This record gives sequence, structure tokens and C-alpha cells, in this order.
Amino acid sequence: MKQTGQSTFEKVYQMPLGKVYPLLVNKATRKGRTREEVDEIICWLTGYSPLQLAELLSQPTTYSDFFRNAPAPNPARKLITGSICGIRVEEIQEPLMQEIRYLDKLVDELAKGKPMEKILRNS
Repeated sequence: MKQTGQSTFEKVYQMPLGKVYPLLVNKATRKGRTREEVDEIICWLTGYSPLQLAELLSQPTTYSDFFRNAPAPNPARKLITGSICGIRVEEIQEPLMQEIRYLDKLVDELAKGKPMEKILRNS
């Protein structure tokens, strides 16, 4: 069973950022939110500047490298709780997968209409 989970993680880790990003944006924009709000969330979570994010999107960056190389992961990300895909983000044991799921959770909150101040944990 653990082997299956590991290979699933690897599939996610190897996904190109350039393919995941539009999915995140589409999830938000279908619910009336904006690409700029998604970018703000990503930058808040990872510490990348908007310019750095744009540069990474134009390069063949894997999703895992995007998170592993994040310049300043926000300490307030540890305040993110709740379920995504039926799994509580605060209980995820694999650190890299937890970072990925934090972003999923924040974009999910955005798509559900939560105000940015609450999504960004009042920072």
C-alpha cells in the first residue's frame, strides 16, 4: 500500500508547474475569483514575488521543485487546517505533499468565496 502512495506522490511531484497553475486559476475563475488572487495566494504561501512566479511559469519547473525552492514559506501556513480530497491537511505526514495540499486548500477556500483576509490568515 505504501508503494502505491509513494508512486502517487511522485506523479504529483513531477507534474510541470505550467500545467498545474492553469488548473488552480480555472478553479478560482469559474467561481468569479481572479488570477491575481490566485497569484497573491501563491506568493503569500511560498515567498515568491509575482515576477519570480511568472519566470517559473515560463520554465520547465516541476511542482516539487517549485515548493522545495520556495524562498520564504510563510510561517502562518501552519494555521491552514481542514480537508482537501478527504484528507486533513494538518495531518499529512509527507512535508512536500503537505505544502502542495496547503495551496490546494487555499485555492479551494478562494473558490468557495472566502475573503482574502481570512484565506491569508489575517496577515
